[in-house]
Amino acid sequence: MMLIVASPAVAGPRTSITPYIELGQVLTGNLQTGDVLTYSTASAGVDAVVSTRNIEVQLSYNYQHNFSWDDRYGDDDVNSGLARATVRVAPGLSIEGGALATRARSDIRGAAPALLVGSQDNVTQIYSAYVGPSVATRVGAANLKASYRFGYTKVEAPGATGVAPNSPRLDAFDDSTNHLVQASIGVGPGQGLPVGLTVSGAYERDDASQLKQRYEGNFVRGDVLVPVTRSLALTAGAGYEKITVSQKDPLTDSATGQPVVDANNRFVTDPASPRRIAYETDGLIYDAGLVWKPSPRTTLQTRIGKRYGGMTYTGSLSYAASRSIGIQINVYDSVDTFGRQLRNGISALPANFIDQRDAFSQQFSGCTFGQSNIAAGSCLNGVLQSISTASYRARGVDAVISANRGPLSFGIGAGYASRKLYAPGGVGFTVDGADDESFYGQGFASLTLDRNSGISGNLFLNYYQSGLPDAPAVFSTGATASYYRNFGRVGTTLTAGLYNFSQEGLDDQTSGQAQVGVRYSF
Repeated sequence: MMLIVASPAVAGPRTSITPYIELGQVLTGNLQTGDVLTYSTASAGVDAVVSTRNIEVQLSYNYQHNFSWDDRYGDDDVNSGLARATVRVAPGLSIEGGALATRARSDIRGAAPALLVGSQDNVTQIYSAYVGPSVATRVGAANLKASYRFGYTKVEAPGATGVAPNSPRLDAFDDSTNHLVQASIGVGPGQGLPVGLTVSGAYERDDASQLKQRYEGNFVRGDVLVPVTRSLALTAGAGYEKITVSQKDPLTDSATGQPVVDANNRFVTDPASPRRIAYETDGLIYDAGLVWKPSPRTTLQTRIGKRYGGMTYTGSLSYAASRSIGIQINVYDSVDTFGRQLRNGISALPANFIDQRDAFSQQFSGCTFGQSNIAAGSCLNGVLQSISTASYRARGVDAVISANRGPLSFGIGAGYASRKLYAPGGVGFTVDGADDESFYGQGFASLTLDRNSGISGNLFLNYYQSGLPDAPAVFSTGATASYYRNFGRVGTTLTAGLYNFSQEGLDDQTSGQAQVGVRYSF
């Protein structure tokens, strides 16, 4: 597999579209049992960058099929890709979009294989995309902004999850659609007033097919920005917000009282069920904080306030430490659904990202690093810690550092995520009130040895703790290393990886893998 080595963003128009096909042979072994097997891979994909005055697009996509050499390891398909695009249609009018294909854990209580390709327990395929227009213009001294986003998320049905047989059955996410409309109008300090004033509002609806779940929220608020010095300003805001999350009951078996499942082991919705409230808030919201911008390279924002029926703490830091090093930190707090949080997560990923693809890394399911010092990157670990059909309060922090210095590129990402699940009472087991937690870290480095060869490495670790009854803590870690050499349009790669995951009360599982790959780029 040919490695895409990061480089700083290049000014001026450029277009690079490289489709390819690839063949590989993989050897995998369980280091506890000594069990060894092999399988073959065939891949097709494309790497593309289009940068003009009005168009910014980056796409990296790979489709892989695994061919079994052993009945214990079935054939399967793996899709991995990320796309980010902005098209400027006219002055002040643009269309933005993003799409993601990756794999992630299904049940937070289950297995946590560090290797997400191949036939792994508790791993499923995810597809998600969003698109919509944005308008930014001036009305007199005021700045007017408005946007619309449509999002869609689809998750394939999981197979075995590695959850204990006596554990309560959880539903499995299928698909969802969401719509977001938001607008604001405001004037900055010095535009007729010594302070800045902004009025904003939004409406959002998310519909999930499982149990006919519906998220509906809207808010309107006003904000004031008060300059204190040339680099420091205080900010405060207040408004009204209403959020309602509701769903129907699962159909139950009259003999056992357990939920009826379909062919994909998803709960069947009871058509006679009334719509039940999982979460609801309605009333005043307010917060206050500061904005500190000591230089064009540094921006810090913090806010403390009341929302979702309690205290909230949010903030962000963007720091371009040098021309080649960038730092991003984000502290978040929101009431979310899986589809909404994933859409927002994709939109927060850098528009110019480093494709650190090798045969075994957690491509696009963890932290994605940017090529620019002003957009270091972002992480999807918080939303992809597991796939929840319930709505939840999502709180956490992500921190990312990325650097590009000549032939060397590296990135480090880490964070913490907490989810408090919401579900209505009613039939059978409920996840309402359960708290999920995860800690994660990831690092990579790549070094170009010469114009035709290079090396790279990845290291990652994850810790998961579910608040559901009898759910053990899960820890997984892994490391990969890769060497590539190109011969014109033909590229060869040797990749090796070592992985371990453990669950409380069960034996550790340690495995190793190696792959030889050959790619032809058109």
